[in-house]
Amino acid sequence: MKRKDAVLVNDPDPFHSIVPYVMAKRTESEVSTTTTFDITELLKFIREHNESTGSNYKLFHCICTAIARTIYHRPKLNIFVAGRKFWQRNDITLSFVAKQRFDDEAVETLMTLKVDKDMDLDYISRLILGEVKKIRSEGTNSLDKTMEFVGSLPRFVLEILFWVLAKMEYHGIYPQSLAKGDPNYTTCLLSNLGSIGADSCYHHLSNFGTNSMMVTIGTMYKDAEGRDKVDATVTLDERIADGFYFAKSLKLTKHILENPEILAQKIGDPIDENIAK
Repeated sequence: MKRKDAVLVNDPDPFHSIVPYVMAKRTESEVSTTTTFDITELLKFIREHNESTGSNYKLFHCICTAIARTIYHRPKLNIFVAGRKFWQRNDITLSFVAKQRFDDEAVETLMTLKVDKDMDLDYISRLILGEVKKIRSEGTNSLDKTMEFVGSLPRFVLEILFWVLAKMEYHGIYPQSLAKGDPNYTTCLLSNLGSIGADSCYHHLSNFGTNSMMVTIGTMYKDAEGRDKVDATVTLDERIADGFYFAKSLKLTKHILENPEILAQKIGDPIDENIAK
């Protein structure tokens, strides 16, 4: 079997080799946890850097960078199950929603970012800001136009279309032209709920596509000791790794955010994973 977006994991352990037959759907394989990041030093880092360089770092940019670096150094997070087989994704991709305006009727636009090992926080920040500015000025992107066209089709056509697409995905021949830019085909889908004053919450995965990780980020707050904190809820497909691997990966993300000087390094720079013990 071959796919254009991933390579087959040839030798999963005996337990994981049968798991996709026991739990065939992603939505019945979910595990979710909420963790708290201490961002006191991170907010100080953002403030001082922006004041000294004229940059426009945001908390969300830092979380995206920390997650991207964690995935790079914890590659099982970039595995997905398709056609009851395990696949290692070729690229690290993040996706999120950008509202054109902060009001009830504003259109939501989906964005995807391909992360390279030579990127750092500065690069990712400028990339996100540039894409958001572009979308808010143009009002749409290519994926929006595609969805608008597909959504205009008659219901019976849509039912047939998505049945065919599901079969193509199962056999690894889903058109890459459709997968490109689709958050259902990214490594991690993020929702920055804090930007609208909401708390982090559980968010389901989807059986459509290959996305195996969902992260919601809540609003910032101060604890009883005056420390700045933010909660994040992570939902994962438990078939791709075990609990120990997930826990250690989450500790690594927390360490990066609580030691913000690490964010200035490149995604692919070596990092001591023992810090996450």
